[in-house]
Amino acid sequence: MEERGSRMGNDSAVVVGAGIGGLCAAIGLRRRGWSVLVLERTPTFGEVGAGLTLMANGLRGLDALGVGADVRAAGQVDAPGGVRTSTGRWISRVDGAAMTRLLGTAAVGIHRATLHRILRAALPAEAVLTGAEVVDVAPGPPPRVTYRHDGRDIAVEAGLVVAADGINSVVRAGLWPDQPPPVYSGSTAWRAVAPQPAGGEVATSISWGPGAEFGVVPLGDGRVYWYGAVNADAGQVFAGGDEMRAVRDRFGAWHQPIPALLDATDAGAVIRTDLYHLATPLPSYRAGAVALLGDAAHAMTPNLGQGANQAIEDATVLAAVCAPSDDVVAALAAYDAQRRPRSQEVARAALQIARFGQQLSNPVAVGLRNTMMRLTPPRVALRSMARHADWNPPAIPAAER
Repeated sequence: MEERGSRMGNDSAVVVGAGIGGLCAAIGLRRRGWSVLVLERTPTFGEVGAGLTLMANGLRGLDALGVGADVRAAGQVDAPGGVRTSTGRWISRVDGAAMTRLLGTAAVGIHRATLHRILRAALPAEAVLTGAEVVDVAPGPPPRVTYRHDGRDIAVEAGLVVAADGINSVVRAGLWPDQPPPVYSGSTAWRAVAPQPAGGEVATSISWGPGAEFGVVPLGDGRVYWYGAVNADAGQVFAGGDEMRAVRDRFGAWHQPIPALLDATDAGAVIRTDLYHLATPLPSYRAGAVALLGDAAHAMTPNLGQGANQAIEDATVLAAVCAPSDDVVAALAAYDAQRRPRSQEVARAALQIARFGQQLSNPVAVGLRNTMMRLTPPRVALRSMARHADWNPPAIPAAER
């Protein structure tokens, strides 16, 4: 293969990965005056059947990046919900109005592909290169990225590299070769998007059974995202590989609207994923002039719904501390100092919630947990739920054009 190299300039940044965190980083860095190239391994962007909830912290980060209004308009403000048992009995209710008063903004449910389209639209088309597989990153400074595109290896030098290439980050593995890989959490999850069933509004909620959880998130476009998670061995095969049948076997007798959602779901659209996380925290989120961001830096279990929100926080802080005229190494040290403690604390909390919630299977322990939650005063429960979403972004100074 032919390799060619080029120097992009000190004011150029390469972002590895065009997921939510990578695109947010590209948007923020462009606001600061960086010339940005996003390298995405996949050849095209697909419609992955998944949704997410943007909490107050993520929405504030998107506001700082200039796309918050578009995201709110495309999603659905969470209807009051809470936590239920598999029979439908409420364990804990969420007062949506009180949560909004406490945090200053409501949470928003949105399809992941819709959010992705909004973020891509905030960037010039030429800023995102698909079908570009990064094979090596040298941290520098100046950092050097080698990627494969159209059968050729291309090497470029830039002023900054942002690794947002996910839980199985090639960049992280190359720069921290002794870091343990992601580990299995003990849970597997099915997920899909279905038309909203007839019979009234569906509320954002989580339902718990022994060693199992079913979550529902309205998306604001006539569809509902759902997921079901259970304790399982890694790589376990359910129902002979028929994922829809496996979901029905596990959750089909739970309370409404769960059976109605399963009836409305295209069986071919059901995705199952074993849930992994970075159990050993990274010692740093930067090496030379390379910064790690999102799942590449702190992949966590999904039990707090904070994965995407933490990636947005990362991108916002990175853009705030790093201008093209700055000492990039010093700026990334400031980024690391701000982001690593908070994101790793959130990751630990997500794992604790998994063990207290979905993964709890002993009937006596489940009963004690449910009783404790019912007896918790609403104000205390509300503050506990809001704790990780109570974050305000730094200002991102606009570059002089």
